[in-house]
Parts: sequence; C-alpha cells; structure tokens
Amino acid sequence: MALMPVDEALTRILDGAAVSAETEMLPLADAGGRVLARDLLALRTQPPFDASAMDGYAVRASEAVAGARLKLQGESAAGHGFEAPLAPGSTIRIFTGAPVPEGADAILIQENAERLDDGLVQVNEAPVAGRHIRRAGIDFTEGKTGLEKGRMLDAGAITFAAAMNHAELPVVRKPRVAILATGDELRLPGQTLGPDQIIASNTFGIATLARAAGATVIDLGIAADRMEALDEALDSAIAHEADVLVTIGGASVGDHDLVQKALTGRGMALDFWKIAMRPGKPLMSGKLGAMRVLGLPGNPASSLVCAHLFLEPLIARLAGLQDPNRKRTAILGRDLPENDIRQDYLRGDLETNADGQLTATPSVRQDSSLMKVFADAHCLIIRPPFAPPAKAGSRCEVMVLRG
Repeated sequence: MALMPVDEALTRILDGAAVSAETEMLPLADAGGRVLARDLLALRTQPPFDASAMDGYAVRASEAVAGARLKLQGESAAGHGFEAPLAPGSTIRIFTGAPVPEGADAILIQENAERLDDGLVQVNEAPVAGRHIRRAGIDFTEGKTGLEKGRMLDAGAITFAAAMNHAELPVVRKPRVAILATGDELRLPGQTLGPDQIIASNTFGIATLARAAGATVIDLGIAADRMEALDEALDSAIAHEADVLVTIGGASVGDHDLVQKALTGRGMALDFWKIAMRPGKPLMSGKLGAMRVLGLPGNPASSLVCAHLFLEPLIARLAGLQDPNRKRTAILGRDLPENDIRQDYLRGDLETNADGQLTATPSVRQDSSLMKVFADAHCLIIRPPFAPPAKAGSRCEVMVLRG
C-alpha cells in the first residue's frame, strides 16, 4: 500500500464525521464549553420595563426646562421601583437599572441637577426626551430565538442564556473516545517493571488531548499481545458505544503486531494504513460498524503528532466544535536540509523576536521515541515532501503546541 499524503489522510478521516444527534440537559454552571443542541428561546423580556441608564431624576421633558424647579415626589431604585405615576410639576429620584415611572419620558442626570433644601430639584441643563432610557425589550424579547443551535457555549453565550432565565441547557453529547494501549512490554506508572518492560505513557497524553478537544475518554487499559486480550478490549469498546477507538501500538504487520489483524477479523473496513509523514508513518484508519478506528504508532512523539493532526480535528468535528487553528507562519531559526518523500513534523522551540515575529528553531534530536524533546517543544515545524534546503531566516509553517 502506497504512502498516503497527510492532507488526503485527514480528509478521509473526517469524511462523514457528523455531530451526534444525542443530547443531554446540563445545569447552566456545567454547560460552558459545550455545544448547544437546539435553538434557545428567551423565557423573558430584557429589560422587562423601561429602565434608567443613569443616576438622576425621572422627569417630563416638557417640564424640565433649564431653570425649572420640580417637586421631589419619591425614589425609584433597582428592585424597588416607584409605583405611582409621575405627578405634574414633579420629579422622581432614580438610579441606574430602576424602572422609569409612568409619565416620565426623560432622565435628568444628576450632574445637570441641583437638590434644594426645600424639597425641590432645580434643572440646570434640560434633558432630551428618551435619552438615558433603556426601553423594554431592547435587548431581547420573550419567545424569540436568543442562541442558535450549534453555538459553542462560551462566557458570552452562558451569560446570555442565564439572562434569558434558563437554568439548564440542551447540549450535544460529547464524542466517546476509547483508548487502548497494546503490548506485552507495557506497565502502568507506579507498577514494578521487569527488565524488558516500559511505562505505558502514551495513553495519558492521548487522553489529555482528547478531553481538551471535547471528548469523553474511556480507558480500555493495556491489552497483551494475544488475540483473546484484543478481542476482549474490542468487546468493551463496542459495549461502551465508543464513537472512536484509538489504539496505540501494534498496528504494523510484524509477528507481534496483532491489532490490525484483530480489527479486520472483527469486520473492520480498513481505509488506509501508512502515511507519508515523519514521525507517524504507521497510522491506521478504518471503521468497525459505526465506530471509527484510529490506530496510532507506539512511539511517543509519533503517537502525539498523529493525535494532534488527526484525532483532535476528528473530535472537534464529532463534537460540533471548530477545529482549533494551530498553524502559524514563523521564521526558521537554523538551516535545514532538503526533505524526502515524507512530510516532516520537527519538534522545536518557538520564540518572539524583537520585531514581534515568531522564530521556530528545530530541536537537535528528532527521534520519535524521545519524550522529553516533545514535552519541551513549543511547536511542530512542518516540512513538506521534497522541500528544498531551507536557510535560517526563511519562512516556515508551524503548528503551535503550547505558548
């Protein structure tokens, strides 16, 4: 099977991926970051009454001419409005957010008024009718659509939903991502290791990425290099109704690489295997029934690079979220040789120079097994297939990993 270009692989992985039709109701306080499952109608009108936008005095504009003296009739405060109509020749002390009394059509702001000792208020500068009054329903009205289906519930949307008097919100179900590590050599952190064993570290990084992308993670643990163990793990993924099964390692075709064989034996339709990229060449994609399968390489850098490139946008598509735009243009920090048939993703540092431009400097060591190099990296420097030699100072494309 020929090596597939990265862009084509991503297109095929995302093909047909759609937001789940399943919804759930969440308390308002827990709905942040989720996607609204249906249009949200306002349950009230805001403001529910004509309200003052300033501290001052509610008046009739026709009476509040410069030099006029008006009798102070009472007070209207937020939560404690003045219930009687404004009497002729009178004014009512009013505060921001308070209801405008019946009969008043203007707000004399306090800077343009003078309180006299005899219970009168003198107008020093005449107000304009309608000014500084927020009319009822100027923000939104009961029964009208406030937020549309598909909106990500950020801080502004949550505030708006609360103002519309919603205590719960209908949200799209998070995609369920099952993660399975494979290999006799793997043990969990904290366990005693034999002389030929290593820590199963990739699972935790992939799970963190998946949760941050908007998924619910199902940890299927570690499957030994036996068909029975893999079948048991696949049964668990199906029982959990996973939308995506992510396997880590064992997807090649060596004598001990049984994942692909186990999956195809259960009916997986293999879409492709092997991508023209480095690191991450042995990436597998397919479908087992309704469940999408993404087989990541076992090496840590390969696994994480592939997860950023393919799993993160897949989760975003299934969750109804925007694919995070991590790509930027930067200045290359050192010379690079020409590239071969594969697209390279070089781990590197990212700094902002004195001119405000991003400078990306590749790490000296790029072995896909090196975890510290990836943890220290701020970006992936993207080198297209057959790219000519690149000099320091030339432009390059990067994928930002962290600030």
